[in-house]
Amino acid sequence: MADKDFHTWERIDELVNEHLVPQLKGTEYDAVLAVTRGGMIPACLVSEALEIRNVMTAAVMFYTAIEQTLDAPIFLQFPEDAILVGKKILIVDDVWDSGKTAVNVRERVTRAGGKPAVAVIHYKPKNSVFPDDRPDFYALETDAWIVYPWDPERKELLEELGQA
Repeated sequence: MADKDFHTWERIDELVNEHLVPQLKGTEYDAVLAVTRGGMIPACLVSEALEIRNVMTAAVMFYTAIEQTLDAPIFLQFPEDAILVGKKILIVDDVWDSGKTAVNVRERVTRAGGKPAVAVIHYKPKNSVFPDDRPDFYALETDAWIVYPWDPERKELLEELGQA
């Protein structure tokens, strides 16, 4: 298993505002599409920095209640196609791990007639099941197991390491 990389709120702010946002400047987006749940905080930070008021959510599930991986995603919530047609949509998530979530959300925006771009904080190329694909923008490439400050298991993981 990869090393655990614990991020503080300050580190997330740095990665988003000093590494990710500068890559995004210069392109006008009509909306930010936050991928729930991990992408909600990065999406809010990005939307604030870029002054994008239209923030939508895509709730995507690849796991069942008993943690079995599904072949195709279940979209629990997604903007109506009519809202996406002809619009530049910035899809924001915390991490591109296998890439399945980002690729499926991007494909759905494209099918609706939108013009998507994907931005994530962390890109894990070794875990990606799409070797010829990657996020359009990312702050950091890593192989580590990322523990975000908003992760519910964070306290337990820190206790295991004797750091709580």
